[in-house]
Amino acid sequence: MTFEFIRYETREHVVTITIDRPEVLNALHPDANEELARAWDAFAADDELRVAILTGAGDRAFSAGNDLKWTARHGMPRLPKGGFGGITARFDLWKPVIAAVNGLALGGGLEIALACDIIVAAEHATFGLPEPRVGLMAAAGGVHRLPRHIPLKVAMGMILTGKPITAAEALRVGLVNEVVPAADLLAAAERWAAAIVECAPLSVQASKQSALEGLGRPLPEALGASYERVQALFASEDVVEGPRAFAEKRKPVWKGR
Repeated sequence: MTFEFIRYETREHVVTITIDRPEVLNALHPDANEELARAWDAFAADDELRVAILTGAGDRAFSAGNDLKWTARHGMPRLPKGGFGGITARFDLWKPVIAAVNGLALGGGLEIALACDIIVAAEHATFGLPEPRVGLMAAAGGVHRLPRHIPLKVAMGMILTGKPITAAEALRVGLVNEVVPAADLLAAAERWAAAIVECAPLSVQASKQSALEGLGRPLPEALGASYERVQALFASEDVVEGPRAFAEKRKPVWKGR
C-alpha cells in the first residue's frame, strides 16, 4: 500500500499513521483526506492490527486542519465518506485510536483528535477551533464533540472565540489523557497502545462500541441495548480463554475470535 501524503507503518499489533505534509503544518486537502480514509479502511480490515496511533510529521503541528490555501483556490473540498481525515464521520471503527498531538491541533486537526479515543499531547501542543475567525465553523464534528468532552462553558468559550488553549489547560479540563515532553510523545502513545494490546481485542472493541453508542441514551436503555461487538465477544474463544488463563495463573493467548 503506497501513499503520498501520509505514512502507514505497522509493528506487531499497532499501526502508526503519520500525516506527512509538514510544509503546510499537516493541513489536509482532498488527496490527503482520501489517503487517510484508505488508511482507516486498511486498519479496520486487518485482524492483526488492534490499535492505531495517529500523529503528524515534524514537531510543529499535528494538523492545522483544512488546507485553506487549497480551499481559497479550489473552493470547499468534498470529503470522503468517513468525513474529515477519513474519521470524523466514521462511526463503525471499534478498534481504539490514539492521537499523539505533536504541536498545533487546530480546526479540523482538533476535530480529528476529538474523533480518537485517547489523546496524548506534547508539552508545546495547542488546541483550538479558529474557524469563526476565517468565516467558517467547526462543521466536521468540533461544535458537537467538544461540548461532550469538556465542560460546556469551556467548550463554548473555545467555539465562540476561536481562541486556542495550551496542552496544560487541555489536560486540566480533561481534553487530553497525558502531556509529555515532545521527545517522549511517541513513546507515551506506544505505551498506551501496549496497555490496550494486553487486553482481549474483542473485549476492547465491545467496550468501545458500548461506551460510545450508549452515551446518548438514558442509562436503563443503554444497559438494555444490543451491541454487535458485545455479541461477538460473548460468542468468542477469548471469553473462555480469559478466565481459564486467570485460573491457571498464566498469560492469556488472545485469538480475537
